[in-house]
Amino acid sequence: VQLQASGGGLVQAGGSLRLSCAASGSTFSSYTMAWYRQASEKQRELVANILRDGSAMYTDDVKGRFTIFRDNTLNTIYLQMNSLAPEDTAVYYCFVPVVKNAVEYHYWGQGTQVTVSS
Repeated sequence: VQLQASGGGLVQAGGSLRLSCAASGSTFSSYTMAWYRQASEKQRELVANILRDGSAMYTDDVKGRFTIFRDNTLNTIYLQMNSLAPEDTAVYYCFVPVVKNAVEYHYWGQGTQVTVSS
């Protein structure tokens, strides 16, 4: 199982970015997938997750600004980030928990840097 994240970059405050995470090695349409982020000297935190039915949950900090969605035909999830602020600066990781034979495995993408300048 591999997760390949992309789409990060440098953007000015108020701008937008779209992150992508392509999964390979399995079919992920039945799994919850998520985006986490980790700012410098802070713990990794959940940003948003999306269930297999497409319903989504967001941390309060990004509600109304970020949208997570998925394309199961491409085994890909996205994070559309609008109205970016400097406090959104972090490395963003995609994540999927997979249960096999009653054991849960955690898979992480390699991370993509998002930097928002003021």
